[in-house]
Amino acid sequence: MPPRTRVGSRPPRIGIFVALAIVVVDQAAKAFVLLVVMSPPRVIPVTPFFNLTLGFNTGVSFGLFSSDSQLGPWVLSAIAVIVVLVLIGLLYRSRHMGETAGLGAMIGGALGNVTDRIRQGAITDFLDFYVGNWHWPTFNLVDTAITIGAAVLIVPSLFARSRPPVG
Repeated sequence: MPPRTRVGSRPPRIGIFVALAIVVVDQAAKAFVLLVVMSPPRVIPVTPFFNLTLGFNTGVSFGLFSSDSQLGPWVLSAIAVIVVLVLIGLLYRSRHMGETAGLGAMIGGALGNVTDRIRQGAITDFLDFYVGNWHWPTFNLVDTAITIGAAVLIVPSLFARSRPPVG
């Protein structure tokens, strides 16, 4: 099978634009929540199933690997940067707009959280969905971007028709 070739420079530019837009919107939303909405910190009921609730995550998704270590944010940031570099490599190989946008969303999401870790040692979370007394772990906009980006990459493969083997 011949190597994949990049068709023009448009797909990577779209992924880069998506990534940068996500980082800018995420950091602006977090600044607004920290400086305006949650000053002082409190729980703000928005709907019967959604609150704005300020939290700081020192771990990874859903608080896994949380630590009070001074080294923790740097180690997790370094891992995230390695993942971003791999995703950028995939971005420049991408030939499909959906794939490029999904990769860009994941890159932007990871960089938004790295920015928080470096700036304040933890990720700012503020979106709190719940049913009755059961609360989904509090998250933020870039967590949503990462999830949507992953779904954009995975879902098409679930519905792809299988092709007979060549040969």
